[in-house]
Amino acid sequence: MTNGIFKIPTPKNEPGNTYAPGTKERETLKAELNRQSDIVVDIPVIINGENIKTDTVKQVVMPHDHQHVLANYSQAGEKELRDAVEAAMAAKESWENTPWEHRAAIFLKAADLISGPYRDVMNGATMLGQSKTAIQAEIDSAQELADFLRFGVDYANQIYQIQPESMKNIWNRLDYRALDGFVLAISPFNFTAIGGNLPSAPAMMGNVVVWKPATTSILANYYFMRILEEAGLPKGVINFVPSRGSQVSEVVLTDPRMAGFHFTGSTSTFQTIWKTVGENIANYKSYPRLVGETGGKDFVFAHETAQADKVAANLVRGAFEYQGQKCSAASRAYIPASMWEEVKAGLLEETAKLKVGDVRDFTNFMGAVIDKPAFDSITGYIDYATASEEAEIITGGTYDDSVGYFVQPTIIVTTNPNFKTMVEEIFGPVLTIYVYENDKLEETLNAVDTASMYALTGAIFAQDRQAIMHLERRLSGAAGNFYINDKPTGAMINQQPFGGSRGSGTNDKAGSVFNMIRWTSPRVIKENFAPTAEIAYPFMDAE
Repeated sequence: MTNGIFKIPTPKNEPGNTYAPGTKERETLKAELNRQSDIVVDIPVIINGENIKTDTVKQVVMPHDHQHVLANYSQAGEKELRDAVEAAMAAKESWENTPWEHRAAIFLKAADLISGPYRDVMNGATMLGQSKTAIQAEIDSAQELADFLRFGVDYANQIYQIQPESMKNIWNRLDYRALDGFVLAISPFNFTAIGGNLPSAPAMMGNVVVWKPATTSILANYYFMRILEEAGLPKGVINFVPSRGSQVSEVVLTDPRMAGFHFTGSTSTFQTIWKTVGENIANYKSYPRLVGETGGKDFVFAHETAQADKVAANLVRGAFEYQGQKCSAASRAYIPASMWEEVKAGLLEETAKLKVGDVRDFTNFMGAVIDKPAFDSITGYIDYATASEEAEIITGGTYDDSVGYFVQPTIIVTTNPNFKTMVEEIFGPVLTIYVYENDKLEETLNAVDTASMYALTGAIFAQDRQAIMHLERRLSGAAGNFYINDKPTGAMINQQPFGGSRGSGTNDKAGSVFNMIRWTSPRVIKENFAPTAEIAYPFMDAE
């Protein structure tokens, strides 16, 4: 059916709370943290709106207090995954034929619920389940999640208004259909907002979805699913199936009716999925749309005209907010020798001030890394640098998982621009710095551009405009999100659409019209008001 075009409430980026001492929001959030800390939530699989308990039950724990159980969740098996696909397909016709304004209303209402009565619930679950500080949770599970929903509706409405030209007696129009099947969404642990957006964006465009959330962010994702239900999402449109990734690949990814795949996660996982789709391409009823945002090895490059104090401050925030567990986190930096001592002094001074601990203590800047495998991987890199003659740890380098998975903010200085921690994604609070000679600018820019397989985010710092222009051109392929005199994190919906290329994904720009348009299959309709009765053409007339 053709979607109507109407004026929607103009979306604006959701304003945030500060949670400063003495504010009401600080008091209510702390009360919610206490409430959630005192209960254990039972999380079912949700298929066709039904709560399903399975024989396999797993725990959700606090990363900063890993003996504290927050929830028990049922894990979907092969039967539940197949049932989820069937439920989605059964809901497909009704959902894709639901008038656009009614689909939009559901997601706009969900955004208002998140911004209002469920703000503390979402933030509390994100803090406790994913070890985010109050401000990091606010930015994520309140502001960004609401922005994804409101701007997503706006972008969809813009797409529906893109219509072809017509002429005398001819009316041409585009009918934006859902894809020819279901969409599989696999979301990561590090952003509740991404977990919400991956299934919601296709659903806004009339698609039905099977959603596998990350096992380490299930609590906040579950609350979001309940919010969608309260907002009026019909049964079967989005099916919530916590499960093992390998089983999802076996059962759901290879289903001939899979028409789209929406993903955020590791590069290796996305490459494996792409390979699986390729091996099964002849079996699908349509060519699946593959949309993925994967890893990053994000850089900060300082020019000799940069302001050293600004470089140091943005490195600290960019590298260590949320324990460096952002795909955009500053992970490698290039500092000119002429300002290194000043930058180094600033880094050491500011990093020494950072407190690491339980996020319920609002004086902490950092919490714990997400789980034991992440802790082991990150500390393995630290140990490697400790043992290397090419590197020196100038601060941090210590860790402890006895209570929580705590890693101190760590800064490594290397003499090798291709050192392991300058090249490989670590996904933790580890920043590696290469100090370059001022007269080796071009050589160092080559290293920035080629050392890593990724091209997600990057930042440059400089005061000289000619230098800024040169660096912007020189590093044009090194980052899908490029920052000038700012840290490489903190992209905002409708301001900096997010995504990268090379090994960092398909660059479909989450939170933009470019992503939303991937979830529709346009049909061109031509209507002739005065069809001809003639067969011969004028050129055929005799002279």
